[in-house]
Amino acid sequence: MRVKVSRKAHFNAAHRLYRPDWSFDKNEAIFGKCNNPKFHGHNYDLIVSVTGEIDPGTGYVMDMKVLKDLIKNEVEETMDHKNLNLDVPEFEELNPTAENIAVVIWNRLRPHIKSDNDLEVVLYETPRNFVTYSG
Repeated sequence: MRVKVSRKAHFNAAHRLYRPDWSFDKNEAIFGKCNNPKFHGHNYDLIVSVTGEIDPGTGYVMDMKVLKDLIKNEVEETMDHKNLNLDVPEFEELNPTAENIAVVIWNRLRPHIKSDNDLEVVLYETPRNFVTYSG
């Protein structure tokens, strides 16, 4: 029997959506206000879910305290109150769209999750705009 367990987290971060190989006008046309050269920010909500078999000894799919600490170490400490473009190495060459942020988070968490468990990241950039990545 496979069960999904989830942990919700939150972080605030600034970013700018742009491509340095495009003109300012093209960036403005594609990314609009998100291309602000002085950056802009979001209050991100994050839901990390792990799906797997219930361990008969513990009754857990994954210890939620372990998941909480993993999210804190791999996401919150590296992204909260940061400028994603300037402070997070993965975004030196990668546009920090919600899609790319979700993939980066997934890639940071995946090595710490048992290989036979599935991992899903849902990232809310706003209450109405969110992305889901499952690998």
